Amino acid sequence: MTKLGVPTILGIPFDGHSSYLRGAGEAPGKIRAALHCDASNHWTEGRVDLGRAGAYEDAGDLAFSETIAFAVIENSIAALLDRGKRPVSLGGDHSITYPIIKAVGRHYPRLTIFHFDAHPDLYDEFEGSRLSHACPFARIMEAGLAKRLVQVGIRTINGHQREQAHRFGVEVMEMSSLPAYDRLKQAGPVYISFDMDVLDPAFAPGVSHREPGGMSVREAIAHLHAIEGEIVGADVVEYNPVQDLAGVTATAGAKVLKEILGKMISG
Repeated sequence: MTKLGVPTILGIPFDGHSSYLRGAGEAPGKIRAALHCDASNHWTEGRVDLGRAGAYEDAGDLAFSETIAFAVIENSIAALLDRGKRPVSLGGDHSITYPIIKAVGRHYPRLTIFHFDAHPDLYDEFEGSRLSHACPFARIMEAGLAKRLVQVGIRTINGHQREQAHRFGVEVMEMSSLPAYDRLKQAGPVYISFDMDVLDPAFAPGVSHREPGGMSVREAIAHLHAIEGEIVGADVVEYNPVQDLAGVTATAGAKVLKEILGKMISG
């Protein structure tokens, strides 16, 4: 495996393409605060000390108007990649994954995406928008930005999205078919997109689209740990602090972030 760059957190406070509730734009700072909370420490379950100097970097939050958000996101991710960094983005709604992958896909044309979500986000358009947070993976796949898309934890797929999954050759691992550890092994560059609503609302009430019957935090971590390949980037999206209860979802998001960073560092 080639030596990969330092994981670098980038906050993307954008929820302009949310279809139901706004609020996910407030997430990056909340997840960071939970990550650094004195209630825990900086060690991952894979025995990586995120507190050591240089383990990862933090590039702060982007600032932009909604009208130019996607261009700023794409260019900022490209700039990190050009500097040899591995972007770990904190959203924000899931629409941000499309401009992120536009940049990542140019650097890694044989990209595999492991997508954790209650929803496939494969609509051709949703409520009149092709850039909705319900559509990013349709845009990614129709643009040929990934050679493989594996979706884990899906439990809301409808007829249209099943047709879209078939059209694009998406591997849909519904909740009823989990665990799916063997589907998370891939040689070459890998990108992780983690939507917080893949978790059952009992573990993550702070999301805009609560969908019962989801993963526990333990199940999600087990699947993240099963990933093989060169993790070149990741995002954690759709945490909505407005919907949270006592910071429970922020803590779960920070745990997911911690384990993704540890996996990226340890390989």
